Amino acid sequence: MPDLGRRMGAELVGTFWLVFGGCGSAVLSAAFPNVGIGLLGVSFAFGLTVLTMAYSVGQVSGCHLNPAVTFGLWAGNRFPAKDIAPYVLAQVVGAIAAAWLLYQIASGAPGFDLATNGLAENGYGSASPGGFSLAAGFTIELVLTAGFLLVIIGATDRRAPVGFAPIAIGLALTLIHLISIPVTNTSVNPARSTGPALVVGGLAIQQLWLFWLAPILGGIVGGLVYRSVFAAPAQEPDVTGEPGRPRAE
Repeated sequence: MPDLGRRMGAELVGTFWLVFGGCGSAVLSAAFPNVGIGLLGVSFAFGLTVLTMAYSVGQVSGCHLNPAVTFGLWAGNRFPAKDIAPYVLAQVVGAIAAAWLLYQIASGAPGFDLATNGLAENGYGSASPGGFSLAAGFTIELVLTAGFLLVIIGATDRRAPVGFAPIAIGLALTLIHLISIPVTNTSVNPARSTGPALVVGGLAIQQLWLFWLAPILGGIVGGLVYRSVFAAPAQEPDVTGEPGRPRAE
């Protein structure tokens, strides 16, 4: 197993890729005249960032790229508690760096205004793309993150087909975005929410608490449900620090 420093580096780079690729597709490409990729394209962009990084750094760190995934894997007995804080730190740093770089690029376009255009930050109420309430936003983030953890843990279970976990996980994240972009702009990832919020400021920071609390609770629920209901009775706990690695050996 790689040392903690290498695993943290992989999490930082992977989360950078997720935020830069996913949020970048929303900021730079979603509404580009005549050829904008729209909601469908943004959803696939987020899924593709995770799929590609899972095959790239999954063998190093497990490719969590998300504090909710880290907490969920811990709840599912697939990750050691002592490594949670270092992983989350690396993920948040990667997300902030990606959001800052995305802002530098986006601000090079004529007419770009951070307050108006934003960086695909998450929100509820007046900050929700569809005007959805706090309760609706909290519920969907919790439920979808729980479902995401069920897919992650199931796809990386020793009984699952070898080598296909990144595909299932990437498609799950795509589906999650197709469902919830109109509600919260889709988080299910506290680090993904933190990077853009810190760069944009204002209301995005005020509402950031929801995008930490709901996904982490959802991740823990998903991990506990899989551990209690779906895990094989004879399967030994996997606490190697590589719970989400692509099974392509």
